[in-house]
Amino acid sequence: MQKTTILTDIEGTTSSISFVRDVLFPYARAKLPGFVREHAHEPQVRHWLDMVATENGGMCQDEMIVETLQGWIDQDRKHTALKALQGMVWDAGYRDGDFTAPLYPDVAPALRAWHGAGHALAVYSSGSVPAQKLLFAHTDAGDLTPLFSGFFDTEVGGKREAESYRVIAQRLAQQPGDILFLSDVVAELDAARDAGLRTVLLDRHEDYPQPRLGDDANGHVRAESFAQIDPTA
Repeated sequence: MQKTTILTDIEGTTSSISFVRDVLFPYARAKLPGFVREHAHEPQVRHWLDMVATENGGMCQDEMIVETLQGWIDQDRKHTALKALQGMVWDAGYRDGDFTAPLYPDVAPALRAWHGAGHALAVYSSGSVPAQKLLFAHTDAGDLTPLFSGFFDTEVGGKREAESYRVIAQRLAQQPGDILFLSDVVAELDAARDAGLRTVLLDRHEDYPQPRLGDDANGHVRAESFAQIDPTA
């Protein structure tokens, strides 16, 4: 049987879009002030706070930095410092049991089955690699990180750029045609296909009540759950 490397997105693919928007972002926004008060003296935290201060005219008060970060959360801004600090806050939240990461019910069984069949698994998401590992280590189906052999974020490039997928293929030491990319975003799948990857559009009713058929799928194989995906097809 042909072995495939399965590269998966997270939001809208393995987990509902609403989890990040309705749980993780509000949690980070609420917890940031207390986190900064307690940890601002630690070098790994101070580094990111100082980056934000420098980029915004040399803010001298941590309260102002926190307000800036909270504004970025509200704007869904993809800033390296914000991602790093959010990841630290989420780490504490996961470890304290304040929440677990919900997966669609079909995801964990499929990932375990694919891994058991010898297919390699990897993640490519706009969230930072540490945040990805946190999520999969604390899912409502348990710790799934041992199933994955690679985690990639936008350090390799944007998700709508074909070159990003070429870089991932090189880092996985795989031919592009032996990689199957799963995402709910057609533009990302277009870029992956341009780089030679195989693709599946996840069209989950919970996130996309109106099915994306015909031209809306832009030629990508469409699936409503992982249970419908055959990695060898």
